[in-house]
Amino acid sequence: MTNHAAFAAEDAVTAVAAPAQPGRHFASFPPRRARDCRKAALGRMDLATSGVLMAGSLLDSMKASSPRHAMSPAGADHEEWIEKHPSALEWFEGVLAAAEGKQIVMFLDYDGTLSPIVQDPDRAVMTEEMRDAVRGVAQHFPTAIVSGRCRDKVFSFVKLEELYYAGSHGMDIKGPTKVSNHKAKADEVLCQPATEFLPVIQEVHEKLTAKMESIPGAMVENNKFCLSVHFRCVEEAEWDALGRDVKAVLDDYPKLCLTKGRKVLEVRPSIEWNKGHALKFLLKSLGYAERVNVFPIYIGDDRTDEDAFKVLQNMGQGIGILVTKFPKETSASYSLREPAEVKEFLRKLAKSNGTKKG
Repeated sequence: MTNHAAFAAEDAVTAVAAPAQPGRHFASFPPRRARDCRKAALGRMDLATSGVLMAGSLLDSMKASSPRHAMSPAGADHEEWIEKHPSALEWFEGVLAAAEGKQIVMFLDYDGTLSPIVQDPDRAVMTEEMRDAVRGVAQHFPTAIVSGRCRDKVFSFVKLEELYYAGSHGMDIKGPTKVSNHKAKADEVLCQPATEFLPVIQEVHEKLTAKMESIPGAMVENNKFCLSVHFRCVEEAEWDALGRDVKAVLDDYPKLCLTKGRKVLEVRPSIEWNKGHALKFLLKSLGYAERVNVFPIYIGDDRTDEDAFKVLQNMGQGIGILVTKFPKETSASYSLREPAEVKEFLRKLAKSNGTKKG
């Protein structure tokens, strides 16, 4: 599902191009078909760098995903972390200065970013105020939701047809289904690089669901191209048993891998595709690949969002913003403490663009 980000001068491209033409943020392009991104994902995942959980590390990783085991926000360590990852609200003018003359493209995680983390994943609804804030940003900038959730599920929460949606950690991407001032209708699937894994994902879902029945509070969520085993409502004494049961099922499926999020274990195809690949795919589809006058902003709270933060860091363009109240190792440039601050940041960004055009 979701996990948690530093402003430095090198984050922004020094060359400044002319501003994008007002009211025309989306480039006209034919939607790229699913086979195009499947080719890009043919390589097997590099287990050494992907955050895949190896034997012996599972229980420790599960504990590390719990706020009770996280680093305390007090003291010198926290102050040093904030220096490296300052508040995107307090440094808002710096963000605007870095984006001056460039096309902003907005990428947003869902759980923990647009909606608070809740006990029951099915109740992770966003407020109308947050929906208005996202709608306001999308009126000015191309905007995508990038989530570990099933794409249809996250759309049912957000309910905005003018956005791009990348579900299953970017393995299921679809363009806007609503005609807007940005772009004409693009209601066909753009990218599904893991289609061949659908039968095995369904098979593993059934096995895991049966296994988890004996562990009170455990829940298995089918996100179409990946699975989420939630243990937020499981007693900590049962975590080891839960982890061993999940691993026992996956031992029979070498083409699947196990990663972790915030009190969730993720079962995913072992392919070279993650939220970072989704970000690059969308930038290319929108016609912004290799352009120096683009400024992607990615906001997320989860470990899986680090793949996107690293892409921006390697590009030397745009910024990553981590949503967290606790110091965490991250490749993001800035931080925000909670979804309420994300909402305020989005409102300020939309307002600043409207002011410039006014």
